[in-house]
Amino acid sequence: MRLDGIMPRRITQLLVGLVLYGAGCALTVEAGLGVDPWTVFAQGVSIHTGIGIGWVTNIVGFLVLLLWIPLRQKPGIGTIANILLVGTSMQVVLTFVPPIAGLPAQIAVLLGGILMVAIASGLYIGARFGPGPRDGLMTGLHARLHWPIWVCRALVELSVLAIGWLLGGTVGIGTVLFAVLIGPLVHIALPLLDTARPRRIRQSDGPTTIAAVGG
Repeated sequence: MRLDGIMPRRITQLLVGLVLYGAGCALTVEAGLGVDPWTVFAQGVSIHTGIGIGWVTNIVGFLVLLLWIPLRQKPGIGTIANILLVGTSMQVVLTFVPPIAGLPAQIAVLLGGILMVAIASGLYIGARFGPGPRDGLMTGLHARLHWPIWVCRALVELSVLAIGWLLGGTVGIGTVLFAVLIGPLVHIALPLLDTARPRRIRQSDGPTTIAAVGG
């Protein structure tokens, strides 16, 4: 069996996935029809501080990571990379891509951004280098409180959505579409991009299948 090439693939998936995730979130912002709960929160904070949404996203990721301490969660390489890259990528795209005008174009950009986030999620989750800070918060709450994971997610995301909306973040049809579409799309993308998914190796090595080691 030949395992060489698996680690470079995982690292590449992680980095590309995180950059695309930030870019996809930026497109949903520029569409102006509503964004996901955490981006609503980042928008609200950005409005009141003057700090770019992408930089706020990085800062919030770091602060959320601090909440892992009482939850006894341990970050992985992917967690740290998430904090550094997602918001940075978002800020770069927001800097160079102008706001979108016209409803058809807004809808197209919104859907494109959601699709990009889904593919990006499959890439970075499939790399198996640890969860992002926000996902780790939810799984940490689940582990400590023994609440169903969907309850933890709903509690956290509805809270940040409400706070972000009160601060002036954009809530709209895009927020609803993101909530409805992102789960099924990631469900499709992740099995295709999971580095632990068994794959056939070269014919010279025989028809054996191998699975990459998770992070």
